[in-house]
This record gives sequence, C-alpha cells and structure tokens, in this order.
Amino acid sequence: MTARRHALQDLSWVDLEELRAEGPVIVLPLGSQEQQGPHAPMGDFVVAERIALAAAERADAICAPVLPFGYAEFFRGIAGGMQLRAETFRLVLSDMIGAFTDHGFRHIVILNGHTTNAPLIADVAHEVRRATGLFVPNLNLWRLAPDAVWQRLHGENAAAARGHGADPLTSVTMHLTPDLIRADRIAPAARRTAFGLPTQGQFASVMFGSAPVELPLDVTDVAANGVGNGDARFASAAIGAELVEWTTDHVASFLRHFRRCDPTDPAAAPAA
Repeated sequence: MTARRHALQDLSWVDLEELRAEGPVIVLPLGSQEQQGPHAPMGDFVVAERIALAAAERADAICAPVLPFGYAEFFRGIAGGMQLRAETFRLVLSDMIGAFTDHGFRHIVILNGHTTNAPLIADVAHEVRRATGLFVPNLNLWRLAPDAVWQRLHGENAAAARGHGADPLTSVTMHLTPDLIRADRIAPAARRTAFGLPTQGQFASVMFGSAPVELPLDVTDVAANGVGNGDARFASAAIGAELVEWTTDHVASFLRHFRRCDPTDPAAAPAA
C-alpha cells in the first residue's frame, strides 16, 4: 500500500520532516462515540475523519488521526457512549495542538464533528493564542452548509429533516457507511416534556413561554428513542453524497486559503 501524503498516520517521521519545509496545514479532526438514534452507528467520528481526509487531500494538507471522543454530558445515560470530561477534553486537545506547534508547524485547523465541543475548543484556541501567538481556526463540519444548500437538497422538508439522530449525519452515514444503517429502525424524534414544559433539540433546555430555561437534563429524560430533533425518514444516500461533496469542497477551499495567511496576524490579507 502506498503511503498517503495527506494522512499523517501513513507517514514516517522522515516523510513528515521533508513536508514540514513546505509549511503545510495540519488538520485535526474531532468526532464522538455517542448514540445517533436507534438506526445509526454510534461512531460518528468515522464519517468526520473521512471528510477531513478527503479535504486534506484536495488541499494538499496533512490530516492527523481523529480524536474519537468528545464532550457531551447529556449522553452519559446511554451505554456505548464514551464522553470525556470537560477538563480532559481541553487537556487532550491542547496536547494535540502542542504536538505540532512544538515542532514549528504554524497552520493548524480543527475540523469539529461534534457540536458540543465548541465552547471547549474556543477555550483552548484562546490559550494557544496567548501562549504562541497562533490562531487556530475551528470549523463545525455539521453546521457549514447554508440554508440554501439544505433547501436544494430537502426542499420543503429542510427544517424537519435536521437534528440529532436525523440529518446531516443520517444521510452522510447512508452515503459513506451504508451497511451500518438500520433502515427498519428509522423514526422521527419522540420528545418528552420536563416539568410540564417542551424540551429543546439539544437536550439541555426547556421553553417557558418564549424563553429557554437551561436544565441539566440527560438524553434519557427527554428523547425516548435518542433522536433529539428532526426526522431521519427524509434522509437518503443521495443527499448524503451531495452533503459530503459540498462540505469537503468548502473545507478544502478554506484550508488552501488559510495556508496563504499569516496565522499570527488576522489583520493581514492572505499572500497572493
């Protein structure tokens, strides 16, 4: 098997040393091991890594191995999930970034495949900036596609199709790992109330009148089938293929753009 130039796990240390002189972008993909409804595999990090590797190849970047565990306290109630504590996640991500900044790599981009990681990633990115002067961008893979893309793919079902346990991940999984989908188990969200109030899609809040109230809810308190929001019956492999292509192209374009930037100076335009 030929070593993939864009996949860090395939390279020897000598290979990487030779590539370092070119000033490559290092891609850090993050995913999670968590329930995605009764029909989909729990290892959503697999599809996050596939997209990250494909984008790195298009952009001539180098993709590090995926971090398969994320932060999501509200998923601890279902067996099979492997959640990191907030302090653990921050330390691991900081060490991952440091493994490259310690050796002079300056262009590092996080591709986050688990939305709940976002505030912790922001904390670490600020720490990295204070310590090294480097800006580390973070792209949320599942929130990149604009409404126009959703409308084109789902039409009048665009809003109803989206949510945890539905799209984008169900369609993406149907496309990338179709053998792992249990189509006979696909069903819409089945929400419970909490304190007599409607619960929200991300599990951790209820609505009181027109305003949200945050609560330390668990997925088992509010989602009978683990589907947080949306209806996976609108998902399809064809939609997943288009989502993967759009997302991969968008990420690759950003990686090429950021490579031309000075990661210590956000005020400067990218080099020609």
